[in-house]
Amino acid sequence: ETALVWDWETGEPLHNAIAWPDTRTKGLVRDLKHKEEEMGLDLAKETGLPLSTYPSCVKLVWMLEHVPKIKETYEAGRLAFGTVDTWLLYNMNGKNRDYFVTDSSNASRTMFVNLHTLQWDDKLLNFFGLDRNKLHLPRIVPSSDPKSYGRMASGPLEGLKIAGCMGDQSAALVGQQGFRPGSAKNTYGTGCFLLYNVGSKPVVSTHGLLGTVAYDFGGNSKPVYALEGSVAVAGSGVKFMMNNMGFITHSHKISELAATVEDNGGCVFVTAFSGLFAPYWIDDAKGTIFGITQHTQRGHIARATLEAVCFQTKAILDAMEKDSGHSLSSLAVDGGMSNSNLCMQTQANIIGIPVDRPAMRETTALGAAIAAGFAVEVWKEFSELRAINQKDRKVFNPDISPEESDKMFKKWTRAVEMCKGWLDPDERGDF
Repeated sequence: ETALVWDWETGEPLHNAIAWPDTRTKGLVRDLKHKEEEMGLDLAKETGLPLSTYPSCVKLVWMLEHVPKIKETYEAGRLAFGTVDTWLLYNMNGKNRDYFVTDSSNASRTMFVNLHTLQWDDKLLNFFGLDRNKLHLPRIVPSSDPKSYGRMASGPLEGLKIAGCMGDQSAALVGQQGFRPGSAKNTYGTGCFLLYNVGSKPVVSTHGLLGTVAYDFGGNSKPVYALEGSVAVAGSGVKFMMNNMGFITHSHKISELAATVEDNGGCVFVTAFSGLFAPYWIDDAKGTIFGITQHTQRGHIARATLEAVCFQTKAILDAMEKDSGHSLSSLAVDGGMSNSNLCMQTQANIIGIPVDRPAMRETTALGAAIAAGFAVEVWKEFSELRAINQKDRKVFNPDISPEESDKMFKKWTRAVEMCKGWLDPDERGDF
């Protein structure tokens, strides 16, 4: 969802990229929601995405409203827009406009694309006040394609073909080999992102999730869609404990600190640094710690920081079960925070199903490699991938009762309700 703009003629960027968790668009989003209601529209039915500070669209509109140079370039018909993949591919190809492209998994996160046609939609662009004739948008191509992405124009890899491109969470689902409908994975990075494969027809959530493209390998195969739940703060919460609070000296020390206590001591940390994403979509909350007493130790807050990610994952899984009508039997995990045995055991306890962790956790990179490999026929069938990254997987099984888990989650839900409304309507929130 990170948005970038540059001059189509010169290739020079016109502003710093606005990253996916940025909340400067909060006031704009509020106005757009009113517009959507007044026009009797339901944009999520077309895009799979609710209006929020998350998608790229509002970041572009904000730049047009607040940066005169960008507005001037747009009015002159020279404004190019893209997500990070488009910018990288364009530059990897030496700013060759023939490779001004994006794949469908990235394009589907802009809110300018109709999820059913996977094409830029003029009605959606018009809703956001954009004229297609003044804006250069990348060509949408499959995630795996031997011809669309060009070649490295310079450097040690000069001449090397680029054959795959995917959004990071879509790539992680592929890296976890989540090819069957009903497969799911959760990536614990800066944020936390849970994808659930729903098959070849898009599903529009009615429970606060995102409809998105899982992957599109082109050829004779149809695009595969997913439901996604996004948690804004995961690893960034650990970094907050390290950099802002000074509780730890290295991020991996969070588990050691959390293990110094038996439980959270009654503390619940709603890590709403930029509001709460799925399935809540609360933009007037800020980070709040409940339950502190004179007996609270650093370990209790460290444990509550890890639990916050696990509770939000539980809320997303519950929403996915309601949207799909099916419950998961296990959850595949990856990403930096999944290295923590304590965090993964806590996750299994809270969701009540096994958590399956591969030995090699960089599944996003693996998924991108798989996409490229299929494009150049390293593999031709998904069945050829079965042995990849299967050795030394670790499964965390729940070791507390469902009643105890439910009690913990009810306290989390109460905390979420209590932190709503902290920001006044005219407050923009932090950048």
